[in-house]
Amino acid sequence: MRIAALLVAISVIFSSVSARAGDVSAAQGVISAQEQALARDDAAAAYSYAAPAIKEIFPAPDIFMSMVQNGYAPVYRHKSFEFGERRSEGNWISQHVHIIDANGEAWEALYTLEQQADGSYKITGCSLLKVGREV
Repeated sequence: MRIAALLVAISVIFSSVSARAGDVSAAQGVISAQEQALARDDAAAAYSYAAPAIKEIFPAPDIFMSMVQNGYAPVYRHKSFEFGERRSEGNWISQHVHIIDANGEAWEALYTLEQQADGSYKITGCSLLKVGREV
């Protein structure tokens, strides 16, 4: 009886870890898809990965794209874009991304994503910090 209970507990723990890993993978897929859309200058596709709250602030794809081009140049155009640490809590995921911009300078981006009612993840924000600068 105890062995059966232990096996059930282990199964629940591993399925929970696996689900979180799947969520992180899905979130990273969303970030990558948006990054690729930005590289193609596909405003509509890039905008499609934004959460509803972001769409309220930037009500059209061209407005969103202009904001990214002007305020997030390292995200918009870069030499490298690599995932770093991530954290998952409830319906939220935060994902660090190491970026080398078009000029060869290092940046850290922190993306936040929220799981939507349909199960998908949407980007709720992105904060940029030039490596070596204090917060």
